[in-house]
Amino acid sequence: MTDRKSLQTSLIHSEYVAPSGFGAFPTAIHHASTVLFKDVAAMRSRNWQEKNAYTYGLHGTPTTFTLEGRLAEIEGGNHCLLAPSGLAAIAMVDFALLKTGDDVLLPDNVYNPNRELGRWLTQDYGITARYYDPLIGSGIAGLIQPNTRLVWTEAPGSVSMEVPDIPAITKIVREKRAAGQDIHVAIDNTWSAGLAFRAFDHGVDIVMQALTKYQSGGSDVLMGAVITQDKELIHRIEMAHMRLGFGVSADDTYLVLRGLPTMKLRFEAHDAGACKVAAWLKTRPEISRVLHPAFEDCPGHINWKRDFTGAGGLFSVVFNERYSEAQTDRFVDSLKLFKIGFSWGGANSLCIPYRIQNMRSGWQGTGQLVRFNIGLEEPCDLIADIEQAFRALG
Repeated sequence: MTDRKSLQTSLIHSEYVAPSGFGAFPTAIHHASTVLFKDVAAMRSRNWQEKNAYTYGLHGTPTTFTLEGRLAEIEGGNHCLLAPSGLAAIAMVDFALLKTGDDVLLPDNVYNPNRELGRWLTQDYGITARYYDPLIGSGIAGLIQPNTRLVWTEAPGSVSMEVPDIPAITKIVREKRAAGQDIHVAIDNTWSAGLAFRAFDHGVDIVMQALTKYQSGGSDVLMGAVITQDKELIHRIEMAHMRLGFGVSADDTYLVLRGLPTMKLRFEAHDAGACKVAAWLKTRPEISRVLHPAFEDCPGHINWKRDFTGAGGLFSVVFNERYSEAQTDRFVDSLKLFKIGFSWGGANSLCIPYRIQNMRSGWQGTGQLVRFNIGLEEPCDLIADIEQAFRALG
């Protein structure tokens, strides 16, 4: 074989190597499925579960490893795995820890796709999914069975906003584990983005985040993360991650990394704006209840006050029962600055009505529930928009 290569081969096997020493603030974007090894010995010596080297794009690149490391730091964890969405992250935890014959407990105010996943596990996989009062606290002890392997929590519920007593729940679960039961607590910590609630400090074993929200901040990324402090737990979750074939794009990973430096500032701005709008809504006769965890009359407020340091931009209201669903739908349709859509954490304010009676087995009340995400607009403009929409109630 001669040293001279054909043009076609040269296009694939270039000898040019860029000079080292380049420095910049953004994390480099590594697009890769195939990862190259120096030799066969290097290939055979690498373990994809140990994140000290690279094996295949699905198991991580410098870009994804960087995001995982930074998310673990934010939450106070030691290990992190990325997933294509928040729901994918939830499913990854379920498939890592549950098998046929096991039992999982979920709060009655759980994120509705997580509830639907529970139905699927029960229907097709022989796993019992049961639902509990989100304010049960230490009363969870009466629901834990010998085959209960996982207790999901959500702080607060992202629609009805009850704030659970996480330390009371984790204390019971740790006692069960100390007695020999294989059981763990997982939390959907998306509402606080890991900024306003330090889940591991309160005894949680697994933190799930939907990075779609505050971490990205641009309403343009779908991604989730699972974070732990425990090496044995992350190995179990890694096996589910591998078997499910979950991967995330390098470009989406970069977008989340780009959002992290401003996340705390944006979260605080969302929080301040939401408090102003929610306080104004409490004065309105059209509204019978404002479900904002920072307000004393929100269920579980005492837990929020003890355990949280902020609230973000998401809260709900319950309209006076004299207004029908058609009227509150007309109110939502009449908003101009608020757009109709799911999710939160982006710069644009959102509003969406829920048929909460169909979502919750223990919901009390008859008024129509509407959820607001307060974006980064001026609160006074948002208040004016809501005020003009109230006129559509009739």
